[in-house]
Amino acid sequence: MTGINSFMKSPEAGREVERIADRIAESAEGATGGDFRTDSALGNRRWRAAAIGNYGKHNDAEGTRSALLRGMDGA
Repeated sequence: MTGINSFMKSPEAGREVERIADRIAESAEGATGGDFRTDSALGNRRWRAAAIGNYGKHNDAEGTRSALLRGMDGA
């Protein structure tokens, strides 16, 4: 279990998580023509990332990011 936990926090896992989020954002932009961006962070237990749609509509990018990351953790 320790090996899995270490891997989930590794730079390699972070790059893969970011790559997948980027592909999702690119696909969504192509399908909808909207403005999609990605965000990623290393949490306590793992890397996490998300593709955020219509990012410019929220007027508070940092607030949006915080809310999204809390939701991803189920907080």
